[in-house]
Amino acid sequence: MVTRLSEGGMDELARRSDLDGGRRGSLVDEAYAALKRAIRNTVFPPGYQGSEQEIAVRLGMSRTPVHEAIIRLQEDGLVRVLPKRGVLICPLALDDVREIYDVIIAMEAMAAELLAALPEVTRSAVVGALADATAAMDESLARDDLDGWAAADDRFHQLLVERCGNGRLRRIFQTVTDQAHRARMLTLRLRNRLDHSADAHRDLIAAIALGDPAQAQLKARAHRIAARDEILPLLGKIGLRHM
Repeated sequence: MVTRLSEGGMDELARRSDLDGGRRGSLVDEAYAALKRAIRNTVFPPGYQGSEQEIAVRLGMSRTPVHEAIIRLQEDGLVRVLPKRGVLICPLALDDVREIYDVIIAMEAMAAELLAALPEVTRSAVVGALADATAAMDESLARDDLDGWAAADDRFHQLLVERCGNGRLRRIFQTVTDQAHRARMLTLRLRNRLDHSADAHRDLIAAIALGDPAQAQLKARAHRIAARDEILPLLGKIGLRHM
C-alpha cells in the first residue's frame, strides 16, 4: 500500500527541509568564521597539524560543520587536508609574504582609485567610515591597546576595498589579507611608530575626499609599500623562515 502525502504534508516537509538546511548553513558559517579567526590570530599556528575532531573539540563545535568549514578554508589557501593525516595549517615563507604584499599593494591602490572616482555623496559616506576607523586606531594606541589598534587598522583596509564597488576585487582581497594578517600580528609589538600608519591613512582619506583618483592611488600604494618594507625585515630579524 502506497501512502500519499497531502499537499499540506508536502509543504510541511519542504518547510522542515528548508529549516534544516538553514540551520546547517548557519552552523557551517559559524565554524568557518571561528576557524578562520583562530588561524588569523595564530590560535592554530602555522604548521599545526591535527585531526578534524581535535579542531572541532578546541572550537567547541561538532565535527560536521567543522569538516565543511575546512573544505572552504582549503579553497582560501589557509589549510590543507592531508589524506589520513588530518589538517595542516598552511605555513608561509618570507617569499610568500613578499608576494602577498605585492598583490595587496596593487589591489588597494586600485581600490583607492575607484573610491576617489565615486560620486561625491557615496564617497563622503566612505570617507566618514574610514575616518572613524583611523580615529579608533589613535584611541587604541593612546591606551597602549595594540590588539585594538590592529583591529581598527584591519577595519580601515577592509573598508577601503569593500566600498570601492568592485565585488571581484573584494573577494580576492579577503583571501590574501587573511594570509598576510599572521605576519602583521607576529610583528605588531616589534614595529616602530605605529602612529605613522594613521597619518598615512589620513593622507589617503584626504585624497579620496577630494575626488583625486591618481593621488589616492599613489597614497594607498606608498602606505602599503612602507608597511611591507618594515614587516619583512622584522620577520627576517626574528629568524622566522616560516610562519
